[in-house]
Amino acid sequence: MRFQIFLAFVATRAALAAPTVWLAGDSTMAATGANDGDTAGWGAYLTNYISLTVVNDAIGGRSARSFTREGRFTAMAPSVQAGDFVIIEFGHNDGGSLSTDNGRTDCGVGDAGYATTCTTVYNGVTETVLTYEAYLVNAAKLFTARGANVIISSPTPNNPWESGTFSYSPSRFTTYSQDAATEAGGIFVDHGLYTAALYNKAGATVVDSYYPNDHTHTSPAGANVVARAFILALEATSSGLKSYITHD
Repeated sequence: MRFQIFLAFVATRAALAAPTVWLAGDSTMAATGANDGDTAGWGAYLTNYISLTVVNDAIGGRSARSFTREGRFTAMAPSVQAGDFVIIEFGHNDGGSLSTDNGRTDCGVGDAGYATTCTTVYNGVTETVLTYEAYLVNAAKLFTARGANVIISSPTPNNPWESGTFSYSPSRFTTYSQDAATEAGGIFVDHGLYTAALYNKAGATVVDSYYPNDHTHTSPAGANVVARAFILALEATSSGLKSYITHD
């Protein structure tokens, strides 16, 4: 009886000590994808591959800039504990031009490098817009200050079989993500590259079936593949999150 109580105590302590995984991103990560009933984001399937609790704070239509402006990173921070993992992945909504500002476009990299800023008026409010890299670095530092382990991930690709021939090349946001991880002292995961590799192997017919409505948002089956790609990319890094992988 005492031994059973001891085992229960150990199990309880282990559960209490287990870190949490927090997700910040756009619709490609968000549980309900594009909120159309047909698509899902890969974050909803991460628990198929790791043994930790996942809190998915990703939300459709957001960029690194709008996620920041809406206070979503700062809203997450008080709940993040030392030892937790925070995965940040944007890039699908961060392009465009500030000349017709949609509230999501980041400032381009100019003569000041990633310290470049732009001034715009969005919804009647003057806003200083940062570069994509700067937004990610600021977010990462917010979480590392709380003792969390930050992973910055490259964006997932649009359907690379869309033209009928496989074609993938990383966007500039992949480079920005890698540089942000380096500057912030986080881990870079090349999610886009590993997703593209799985897609290339699967072939056009299978991959096309993963995109029911457009070339960006995946079906649940596709989202599960993209989650697996994240795990494969994670295994190529030194992240401590690897120790919680259940299978790949």
